[in-house]
Amino acid sequence: MNKIFPQGDANGSAAAGSKALPGGEGAQACVTQTNRTGFLCDDRSSCIPASSVCDGVRACAHGEDEEEALCRAVPQSLPGFLVAHCGDPASWIYSDQMCDGINNCGDCSDELSPVTTCPPCGPGWWRCPSTVFRYCSCIPRSLCRDHVQHCFDWSDEYSCPGP
Repeated sequence: MNKIFPQGDANGSAAAGSKALPGGEGAQACVTQTNRTGFLCDDRSSCIPASSVCDGVRACAHGEDEEEALCRAVPQSLPGFLVAHCGDPASWIYSDQMCDGINNCGDCSDELSPVTTCPPCGPGWWRCPSTVFRYCSCIPRSLCRDHVQHCFDWSDEYSCPGP
């Protein structure tokens, strides 16, 4: 089930018990089934990942995720709940890319403090200082014991229990 955080009704007033969010005209946040920030389509039941907005592919039935007003000057034209800023102020990512284990910002600021506070490596991940640019402080366990060094300390080959 998707969690929905409405901006308000047709009269501009927020629904009782709802959380109004800053951002684009009528845009509404939701939480996807993978527990990531999402964009609520106009049908009020489809919640698409934040990174699916303004990607050139219509994910909402009526195409509201690709509307010109929303996508004309990305990221400035996007609602704030869809955007996350990197350590480099000139760089940004979609909010659903924060704390996903992947170095989306290029400087790991989307995975490491002080810019963000991500939970420790989840199941399926191994904590180590990575040698792979794509990862920051955790690597997928599928890379463990594959006879290739992915951690500076070689723990992926000698300590990690594997997938």
